[in-house]
Amino acid sequence: MTLENVLLVSGAIFAIGLYGVLSRRSAIALLMSLELMFNAVVIAAVAFSRFTPPAGLADGGVVLASDVQAALTGHVFAVIVISVAAAESALALALIFALYRERQTVEITEISELSK
Repeated sequence: MTLENVLLVSGAIFAIGLYGVLSRRSAIALLMSLELMFNAVVIAAVAFSRFTPPAGLADGGVVLASDVQAALTGHVFAVIVISVAAAESALALALIFALYRERQTVEITEISELSK
């Protein structure tokens, strides 16, 4: 597996998520499409971290602690994005449930303003 292959998969997942965001009317489907887009970014970040090592690790010289930290930056970014996405999903689902209780629908096009 090469970097190009992983980036193609990431780009395809992002495109599917973007299509879902632009074409769906349901708030739940919109949320799932956003999560697909977040996951595509995470895959790309980890791929860049995995396939492009820092200069200190690439030349075969002495491995410093800063080189190891630089090699893990994509993975750390992925953990942060996953944590933020989980919090965003929980908050968005709570808003969707509250919206459904108030309006009896989760269709985005039927909700033109917040008050009745």
